[in-house]
Parts: sequence; C-alpha cells; structure tokens
Amino acid sequence: MSRLTIVIPILLLMSIACQKNTTQSNKEVKEMKQRIAQFAPTELKYDASLLNARQNQVLQKLYLAAKIIDDIYLDQVYAKNLQIRQTLQQATDPLEKLKYDYFKIMFGPFDRLEHDKLFYGTEAKPKGANFYPQDMSKEEFNTWIKNHPEDEKAFTSEFTVIRRKGDALVAIPYTEYYAKPLSKIIHLLHEAAEFADNPSLKKYLLSRAKAFETNDYFESDMNWMDLKDHAIEVIIGPYEVYEDEIFNYKASFECFLTIKDPEESAKLETIGQYLNKMEAHLPIPDAYKNFNRGSESPIMVVQEVFSAGDTKAGVQTLAFNLPNDERVREAKGSKKVMLKNMHEAKFDQLLKPISERVLDSDQKQLVSFNGFFNHTLMHEVSHGLGPGIITLNGRKTEVKKELKETYSKIEECKADVLGMYNNVYMIGQGFYPESLKKETWVTFLAGIFRSIRFGINEAHGAGNAIIFNFLLEKGGYEYNPETQTVRVNFDKIEQAITELAHTLLVIQAEGNYQGAQDLIAKYAVESAPIAAMRAKLTDLPVDIFPVFQIEENQ
Repeated sequence: MSRLTIVIPILLLMSIACQKNTTQSNKEVKEMKQRIAQFAPTELKYDASLLNARQNQVLQKLYLAAKIIDDIYLDQVYAKNLQIRQTLQQATDPLEKLKYDYFKIMFGPFDRLEHDKLFYGTEAKPKGANFYPQDMSKEEFNTWIKNHPEDEKAFTSEFTVIRRKGDALVAIPYTEYYAKPLSKIIHLLHEAAEFADNPSLKKYLLSRAKAFETNDYFESDMNWMDLKDHAIEVIIGPYEVYEDEIFNYKASFECFLTIKDPEESAKLETIGQYLNKMEAHLPIPDAYKNFNRGSESPIMVVQEVFSAGDTKAGVQTLAFNLPNDERVREAKGSKKVMLKNMHEAKFDQLLKPISERVLDSDQKQLVSFNGFFNHTLMHEVSHGLGPGIITLNGRKTEVKKELKETYSKIEECKADVLGMYNNVYMIGQGFYPESLKKETWVTFLAGIFRSIRFGINEAHGAGNAIIFNFLLEKGGYEYNPETQTVRVNFDKIEQAITELAHTLLVIQAEGNYQGAQDLIAKYAVESAPIAAMRAKLTDLPVDIFPVFQIEENQ
C-alpha cells in the first residue's frame, strides 16, 4: 500500500473531526449568545442635579467602595471565582470571551436561571456557597454544634465563615476573613464622611466603617434607620442569606447606592402610619400578631445610581426592605426603599410584553405601572409584618432560625401574598382608588411569569410558583389550555389570597419547618400551566442588565 493511500484517509478523518469541532464550537457560541440575550442592556440614569458638588464627592467615594463589595461577594459565591475571573479576563477565544460576559452577569460559572447549571468548569456549585468547607455536610455541622454547644452562636452567626482547622470546624468572623478588602472600604467610608455635610449620613458612614472592624452591625443599622433630610440613600454590608442554601444563616455582602426622589417619597410617607392597622388586619389569631416591631418604618422612593454584590447577581432587585436584624426591627421597624428607575425599566422591557402573551385578551388592559409599583411597595412593607421573634415551648427564637433553608422562599411568598392583601386593605381605607383593585390582581398575575422565569429554585421564583399553583387550585386563577392564557376570577381571588396568607403566617408563627417543607414540595413546582406559559416567553428577555450612568461617566 502506497504512503499516499494511507495519508488520504487520515486527512479525511482529520477534516471531519475539524468540521465536527467547528460545528460544536459554533453551537456553543450560539448558546452563549442566547444566554446573554436573556438580559436586555438598559441604561439606568439618575438626576445628578439633585446633588451639590460635595454630595457628588460622597457619591464617588461610595461608588468605589461598592466596587470592592463586588469582589467580596464573588468570593462568597464560590471559592474559585476570583481565579476563574482572571482566566476568563485573559481569554482570546470568542466562546471564552462570551462566557466571561455571562460570568459577570451571574457572579460565577453557574447559571442562576437554570438551577445553577454549569456553563464553565466541571464542579457543581456547593449548596453552602463559600461560607462552609465544600465537603461539609449539614449533618456534620449540626453534630459539631451538638457536641460543642458553646460554638452555636458563632457558627449560626450571619457574619462568620466556617472552615476546617485540622479535625475541627472553626468560625472565622467576616472582619478577619475579609480583612484586606474591608480595610479599603473602611478608608473610603471615612473619606466619604469627610465630604458629608448631613450629620446623620456622616454618622452612618462612620459607624458602618466601625462595624466592618468589629463585626457588629447593630449600631450602624440603627443609624441607617435614623438618616434624615439626606439626599444620598446608601446601604452597604452583609444582609441577605439566599446564597447559603444549606441553612440560610450566612449573609452576603451587597450595596445599594441611590439618591432620594423627593417628590415621589413625599407621596408615600403616610403609609407608615398604617402599619399597626395592617398588622391587626392580618388573617391569623391575635396571639400570632406582632406589634413589637418599631413603627417608624420610613418609605422612600429613590433613583438607583449603582448596585453591588448580592443584589446585582443575575436578576435585578426592584426594592429593598432592611435591615434584617430583628432587634432593629423591634426598636425602629425597617426601611422600605423603592427603586423607581428600575421599576420603569422592568415594566417597559419585561412586564408589558409578558402580559400581552399570557393574559386573556379581556384582562390585558388592566396591567398598569401603578399596579406594578404599588405591589412592590406593599411587598416591602409586608416583610415587616407578621411573626419575627417567636417563643416556642418557652424558648425565644426567630422565624428564620426555625425555618432554616426554607425561610427565604416562605418569606418572599408571604411578602407577595400580603402585598396583594394589604393593597386591597389600603383601597378599603380610601388610600388608593377602588379602580386599583383589579389592576392589583391582574398586574401581579402577569408578574408571576416574570418572576418564575428567574428559576423556581430561587426564593422569589419559588414564592410565585406557590402562589400561582395554590390560587389555581382554589379557583382564584383560571387557565385556558386551548389559548394557553390565564385570567383572574374576581369572585374567588380575595378568599383564596386570604387562605394562603393565613397558611404562610401560621407556618412562621409556629416555626413549622415541616409545614414549610410540605408547602414548598407541593406548590413550588413547574405545573403543566406554568410550563406552557414559560414556553411562550422563551424569546423575550428574562431581565435587564443595568448599564449604570455613573460607570459610563468614569
């Protein structure tokens, strides 16, 4: 056999393999472009004229501090994130460059819209993120505390990471574990405070800097609640516990940097006067109601300038309700902050197009920006209502400690259900017009399919799946399989909402972990109607990707 007859088949095989690799590469590039296209780039503008020169200096210092928060959170999500980022930053391959773009959206190599499915690397995301040793089980953690009860407070603290030291587990305070980046933030907060002419803002910035040294956030949270006559609304630190899917114990770092919208905020200040009345109106026995939380609870409307860390990963936040410390809530309540420019972006880019596809034709006209914005407001208000600190068999504890990893899903579901329930209550009080009632029901129904697209395993998505499936079962929602559309049954919706509100609040009041698990298992699922509706929306953006004006100006 001649050398030529041997070489030709080899060349053919090499050509076929090359074509196969090229086809596979092209397919992966297309898939990554489709993932990225799920997030519509949207510029978030703010009115810089609302600030004077010194306030703009404060804003710039806080922006630099927030950028560092991004790095801390990236490390909290996954131990290898900083290494992966460096690798992808240096990539020249088109596919790797696309993966870097998606990595920046997701804050890691895990797709938050697909149950943390990998799009880079080979390791599944640890349930405990980077808060615990990757090989630590829930049983090992619980056994350690059982055998070392003196460690329970430090181990369950929101502000420690758990690491191995030989054969032992140890709790390391955030102040120690993140000392290097926090020292930079502390310096920037001190610089911002020098330019802050508002005494309450200066006090908050300095006390928050101190908290990053002591690991005690109570005083600075109290000072944040006391901010007055301030143009810049900022909160920076560890708050939400969603990333810890083992226990929901550990808090992730985040920052909201915003400026106050004075006209819109003035409209909403009176809602705080109704908090005790809303608590009294909850559909649970009086023994379960919580009148101990503070009643100050300011409500603000702001323009988002920049966000960082936990709040920026994947799906963007519409509003926030902080602090989460029940001691602060008992003393002063909580502050509800509405991101007006983010609402406008999501209503135009997401909610309106979704409503056109999922709602029966005779209810589409009821979708309104007011229905959308007011629901978010009442959602945040409702986080501050209902059980918080509870007593079980003579033992004082907190709902979030008793419900463990189910807490975030139950709490988000509760806030959405009570958001509707309390909007209707405020209509009955004459605060809102009667015409808003149907807009409230229908706009939220359309919004369910915006939230569920974030992933049913995610707290907000799971909460919305529970609501949809429960209300469908009770007749408050109706699904038409022929047109694959949904509608609100106005005769049954109010009773169904009240029943679900009662169920959720009792689970919290009784610290019923098993009840929470059962509710999630039954209703936080992709039922056939949800699957059909989601399939109709695949070509629409899932969320926005914020393009911050402050970054463009750098």
